[in-house]
Amino acid sequence: MKRLFLFAISSLLLVLPVKADEGMWLPALMSQRIADMQAKGFKLSAEDVYSINQASLKDAVVLFGGGCTGEVVSDEGLLFTNHHCGYSYIQRHSSVEHDYLKDGFWAMSRDEELPNRGLTVSFLDRMEDVTNAVLKGYSPSMTEEERQQLVRDNSAALIKEATADGKGLRASVEALFYGNQYYLFVYRVFRDVRLVGAPPSSIGKFGGDTDNWMWPRHTGDFSIFRIYADKDNNPADYSEDNVPYRPKKSFTISRAGVKNGDFTFVYGCPGSTKEYVMSEEVKYVSEVSDPQKIDLRTKRLDIMKKYMDADQAVRIQYSSKYANVSNAWKKWQGEAKGIIKMKTVKAKKEYEERFRQWAKGTRYEGLIEKLDVLYAERFPSYLAYENYTETVRAIEILSLASSVVSALDNNPESVKSLAESFFKDYYQPIDEEIFTAMLEAFDKNMDDGMKPQYFKDMLKKYGSVDSWRKDLYSKTIFTDKNKVLALKAEDVENVVKDPAYELYDAFFSWYYDTLRPVINRTSTEINLVYRDYMQGQMDFEKDKVFYPDANLTLRVAYGHVDGYSPADGITYEPVSTLKGIIEKDNPEIFDYDIPQTLRDIYAEGGHEDQPVCFLATNHTSGGNSGSPVINADGNLIGINFDRVWEGTMSDYVFDPDFCRNISIDIRYLLFNIEYIGHAEYLFNEMKFAD
Repeated sequence: MKRLFLFAISSLLLVLPVKADEGMWLPALMSQRIADMQAKGFKLSAEDVYSINQASLKDAVVLFGGGCTGEVVSDEGLLFTNHHCGYSYIQRHSSVEHDYLKDGFWAMSRDEELPNRGLTVSFLDRMEDVTNAVLKGYSPSMTEEERQQLVRDNSAALIKEATADGKGLRASVEALFYGNQYYLFVYRVFRDVRLVGAPPSSIGKFGGDTDNWMWPRHTGDFSIFRIYADKDNNPADYSEDNVPYRPKKSFTISRAGVKNGDFTFVYGCPGSTKEYVMSEEVKYVSEVSDPQKIDLRTKRLDIMKKYMDADQAVRIQYSSKYANVSNAWKKWQGEAKGIIKMKTVKAKKEYEERFRQWAKGTRYEGLIEKLDVLYAERFPSYLAYENYTETVRAIEILSLASSVVSALDNNPESVKSLAESFFKDYYQPIDEEIFTAMLEAFDKNMDDGMKPQYFKDMLKKYGSVDSWRKDLYSKTIFTDKNKVLALKAEDVENVVKDPAYELYDAFFSWYYDTLRPVINRTSTEINLVYRDYMQGQMDFEKDKVFYPDANLTLRVAYGHVDGYSPADGITYEPVSTLKGIIEKDNPEIFDYDIPQTLRDIYAEGGHEDQPVCFLATNHTSGGNSGSPVINADGNLIGINFDRVWEGTMSDYVFDPDFCRNISIDIRYLLFNIEYIGHAEYLFNEMKFAD
């Protein structure tokens, strides 16, 4: 039965078209999509895109860190990604004396390139359908727990075999289509990655949170790194003896530009999508979860911004934190609005009713009803968990307290590095104000029956969150760097009595003992039903092409350059230019205060039409940040960095009229290297198509 089902999937993918430019396709299955890609203008073969027998475009694409994409653009390991992907590393190297966030950074020689502790890039060696191997020994008589253990054991054996020769190999077995299919992904992970260049944030983050997720966009969202390896070209820890990595493949750069209708494809690692979930989950996201999280993050952002605007040092300390909080905050706004505008919940309910009628008398009968019951059981605990995550876990000293206690138990020597890292970017007034705002919001948002007893006891004891805050911050050691640095292993019994750790531990225990069991059990049961529901959808819609949801593994999405019309009377062209930057320029507004150098260049004339960003119809998600955008000839034309606000619901539903990805035009990146960074020497190692 399993083999027959998988054959059915492959057959569907092989012969049927997909609507518009929707889809995130596995590179290993490019032979099943290549005809459609070529019909839309692509000039390369499936082997050019993905091959394990010869160098292919996959060998120039990396998972950057733990959640972005990057592309190799020279035979000396030079790598492009987004500015926001490299932002935290740029921030760590920044200080008031050397403010690389504000001023940018450009290494003028290899010796000036900056190492980044903990940063890795991962090349995909190969992907392989291992469904039969993962399910070897499975019997329908097994319980779900027995099946899961079988999957874990067989997956572990596959991973062990795949990584046997070491040399930086990492592997994972990923479930696709809710466990109807399994793929093995084998990566080679490089651990010495150095910062080469980054524009000032006034270019790399131009428009800030005002323009984030919006069009027209004028953000130079790029940063440049270099991968290093040992003398044998293998992954290695940082060493002065390491040399630039020699890749199997690097991208050729096109300077021809883009025009409306041009073929594009994005090669990257989209993070997470849920295209096939039922209406109840989409309703929860758009009507409950997103609105509540937006409100909580608005409070945090307002607090941070107040202090950042008043002090340059605080701005540097909290720039990366602020960006991390604000990115999802604005995305959720567009996502909820888009789901509601498209009437997605209504459409899914109508689909589910048709499915119900079709499923009568089949093994799929009753699946919708099961999901309804499970979601109703799950949502209260999951909503409480989200409140906990967005409030209590936003208080910085609680995270420090947790990390220090864990270190004292397991690795006391690491406490010093934890403290140094934490206090470098910590400003107590922000943390205290967030403490009060978040715990007051938690009290307001949660029904009394869903609050931890500890929380209710503390409010009764102190009378208010603010009184509790004053007492806690006056007594905890976790606001005092020297006291934290002085801690030794034998101090752990006293440290766990610290009021900050007590608060952390009480809430975590509540989550672990009360919420987590319900969430885990219902999530497992929901995913189990989805395994059947997913297969049922495929049987129900035999004329539809199904692509697996994103899971941070390498995918291809293809489309074309195109603008869009978000509302009556508004039409957006697909390309923005330097002229638009000058029109937005405002020294009085931080997000729009461009470098004087850029003003001077524009004033000299000749650069008014310099392209900056462009739109295309590629289906992207989080994780696609930094992905190469490639033209019909397979050459690099841009770097993906965002979606339009009206299309952020594409994680749940794709609308060809509104879903657009936003990319920096590669010519603007080159412009910045030459005119802003004066690092033209980098061009010597790049390959250009024209």
